[in-house]
Amino acid sequence: MTDDAQFRALLGKIARDRAFACAHYKDTCLRRRIAARLRARGVHSYAEYAQVLDADAGEYDTLIDALTINVTRLFRNWETYAAVARTVIPALWAQPAPSIHVWSAGCATGDEAYSLAILFHRHATRLGQMGRASRVRVLGTDIDRASLAAAERGSFTEPAFAETPPELRAAYFSHTTPARIVPTVHAMTRFERRDILSDPPPPNQHVICCRNVIIYFQRAAQEELLPRLHAALVPNGYLVLGKVEMLFGAARSLFAPVDARARVFQRI
Repeated sequence: MTDDAQFRALLGKIARDRAFACAHYKDTCLRRRIAARLRARGVHSYAEYAQVLDADAGEYDTLIDALTINVTRLFRNWETYAAVARTVIPALWAQPAPSIHVWSAGCATGDEAYSLAILFHRHATRLGQMGRASRVRVLGTDIDRASLAAAERGSFTEPAFAETPPELRAAYFSHTTPARIVPTVHAMTRFERRDILSDPPPPNQHVICCRNVIIYFQRAAQEELLPRLHAALVPNGYLVLGKVEMLFGAARSLFAPVDARARVFQRI
C-alpha cells in the first residue's frame, strides 16, 4: 500500500472509531500533526501508527487533541472581543427576547465561551440589570472530550490570562492557583460534544463565534459550512470569525460586515 493510501486508510479509521470528520481538514495540517505523533511513538508509517491506536486507547485522545489544534486563551485577540462588546452586545441586550443564545464553536478548553459570558455579564453590571444576565446562555462545543472536561471545570493557569484585561481577571476569577471562573458566569455556560462539520448546528443562535476553526478546513467544507452557520442564526444574528478568516463565494451574500477588521458580520 502506498504512503497516500495508508494516509487515507488512517483517516477513514479515525472517522469510524472516533466520529471525527478529519477528511474535511486540509491535508497539510493533518499530515504535519500526525507525523509528530509518529515520531513520538517511534513508528515510521501510517499503517504502523494505526496498530498503535488499536493497542493504546490513550494515544487516540492524544491524537485528537493534536488534530483539533487547541490553541486558545481567555480573550485571545482582544480587539475582536472589544468589537463584540462595542457593537454586538448592546444591540442584542436592547432586544426584548427572553433569552440570548451564544454558540462558541470549537471552544477547546472553554476560554472563548467564558470570555463571551463575561462580556455579557459586565454589560449587565454596568447597566444595573443583573437580573437579566441569566437570559444569556452560552454553549461551547468541541469534538475533544478531554478539552470539554477541562472547560466544565472552569479552571485556568497563568498562560491563559496573557490577553485578559486586569480588571476582568480581578472581577471574574478566583485569586487561587489555578484560578476558577466565578459561579455566576459558570452558570451562564454549558458544554457539549459536537462536530461542526457532521453534526447539525444548534438553532436560533444570536451569536456564533467560529474563530480560527474554518481556516483548517478544505475549501469545499468551508463553502458548505458557512451557509449552515447562517441558517443557525436568528434574523440579524451575528457571526464572528478569526482574524485571518474570510467570507467567500455564496457566503458573501449571506452576511453584512459590522466590523470587517475584527471579522464581525451580521446575517442578512
